[in-house]
Amino acid sequence: MAKTFHSELDRALRACRGAFLSIFVFSFFINLLMFVAPLYMLQVYDRVLTSRSEPTLIGLTILAGGLLIIMGVLETIRSRILVRAGAWLDGQVGTSLFSAVFRRSVVAPGGGQAQALRDLDSVREFLTGAGLIAFIDAPWVPLFLAAVYLLHPLLGAVATAGAVVIFGLALANALWSREPLKGANQASINANNYVSTSVRNAEAMEAMGMMPGILKRWKDRHRKVLALQSQASDRAGVIIATSKSVRMFLQIAILGTGAFLAIEQIVSPGVMIAASILMGRALAPVEQAVSQWRNFTNARAAYGRLRELLLSTRMDEERMALPAPEGNLSAERVVAGPPDGRTIVLRGVSFAVAPGEVLGIIGPSAAGKSTLARVLVGVWPPAQGTVRLDGADMAHWDKLALGQHLGYLPQDVELFEGTVAENIARFTEIDPEAVVRAAQRAGVHEMILTLPEGYDTQIGASGAVLSGGQRQRVALARAMYGEPQLLVLDEPNANLDSEGENALMHALRGLKEAGKTVIVITHRPTLLNAVDTILVLKGGMVDAIGPRKEILAKVMQPKPVAQAGGAGGGGAGPRSLPGTGGQASGQASGQASGQAGGQAGGVGA
Repeated sequence: MAKTFHSELDRALRACRGAFLSIFVFSFFINLLMFVAPLYMLQVYDRVLTSRSEPTLIGLTILAGGLLIIMGVLETIRSRILVRAGAWLDGQVGTSLFSAVFRRSVVAPGGGQAQALRDLDSVREFLTGAGLIAFIDAPWVPLFLAAVYLLHPLLGAVATAGAVVIFGLALANALWSREPLKGANQASINANNYVSTSVRNAEAMEAMGMMPGILKRWKDRHRKVLALQSQASDRAGVIIATSKSVRMFLQIAILGTGAFLAIEQIVSPGVMIAASILMGRALAPVEQAVSQWRNFTNARAAYGRLRELLLSTRMDEERMALPAPEGNLSAERVVAGPPDGRTIVLRGVSFAVAPGEVLGIIGPSAAGKSTLARVLVGVWPPAQGTVRLDGADMAHWDKLALGQHLGYLPQDVELFEGTVAENIARFTEIDPEAVVRAAQRAGVHEMILTLPEGYDTQIGASGAVLSGGQRQRVALARAMYGEPQLLVLDEPNANLDSEGENALMHALRGLKEAGKTVIVITHRPTLLNAVDTILVLKGGMVDAIGPRKEILAKVMQPKPVAQAGGAGGGGAGPRSLPGTGGQASGQASGQASGQAGGQAGGVGA
């Protein structure tokens, strides 16, 4: 499976080889045309000035100008090829990378996987900018040095010595600044991820005065970034300054050597000028490589992160389409936990649900209810055991095809920027009738009509325009869109008022009548009136499972009358679900009824 991503990334780069080869060919001719200026100067000094021939000067100037225009055209074409190759590479890798980002987010939530999209930008910008051109031009350095040797071996020796020194400085820059740059990049990613996470909780920060503490932690991270960047920049600054000084000294050295040879009448003054220009051209790519080394290092690190992400994120194999599921769901000795593999939450969970049955899952906090919900819909794979839908292992279903038959309402409801209709339709092509039908079955149609633009209301990022209860009800409609056969609802009434809860109860009855398979995770006893079977989770294991009345009789215990209940009569508080805080609410209810002197105790639902 890893080869799929690896070969896909390499295939995109290999497909660009033709473009890069053409760039290399264009660079050859561009560098050949770089000889125009030194040859022009050589001819002017050695022929035009001695012969005082104006026609020769005009002819040479026209010829040189035409060749330079051709060089400009070639450079323009080379630049455009690079830009289009970068855009093509982005288009080829971008889709897989976008999927990989979300897949990694499922495995490691909050890990800042969106950095990968910025990494792709860094790689593309390097491949289409001055950095790559500097490296492509570098192989032609020996050509210019050879031309200087042809003018005179001593001039060639000076130019070669300069190239070696400049190359040594480039190598020193790479080795000296590599670790600080690597650390600075990672620290910058961590600081940006921290900011993104904090912004998502801006309301809590503002309400509870957490800004100073959050700001301090960000400043600590940011200071680390600045310290490492400063260290790398200081080192690179020394190398670049030294490189410029050496470059200027080499110009003086080549001119001085040429002047000495001209005084000795070994070469002409034109040779001196031409050698200076040729050496400058020979050293230019090396010097540009020194100045572009930081961009190269960043692009190389970004490329490494991209490869790691794509290699570590498995892509679903193309699977033969299976018939639409009827809804027979079973879990067989499921052992599971977060995909990082460090924690086991579910320990051998087994049960089965038939179409038209509503299964309620209850249990104390950290019992594994939400983990079970994620496993049932295939978000988290089981470490051991199997989840089957109509007898087929969930892992054997095509994810996209199966998603059309699943409805999932997670505990933490997330809507996406767009309209209400787009969110309900799961951002597929909107079928107005199906959208309205899903909203009506979820009991949210009337509420949507009260919004400013109805179904076309833009809800903003994360559904910010809607209240918590409205978001949950729209998310329920999204889960019911397309008549899915299996629905897994994790705390679907957590943010609902009485009206919303009544609508939810009605929706559950409708799903049952339609023969859907429904899993409901809840802490509220009232919602259990709509289920057929109850499964009690404790410590990641099935503590009890059976018909609703039978299980409720076991797990709901009446609470004693509070002593402060008054003389008028005792009130028995509502029975409680395990781990749901029902005991406290039962005692409070008993106290209230005792104080009122009621004759009948409160009975829990």
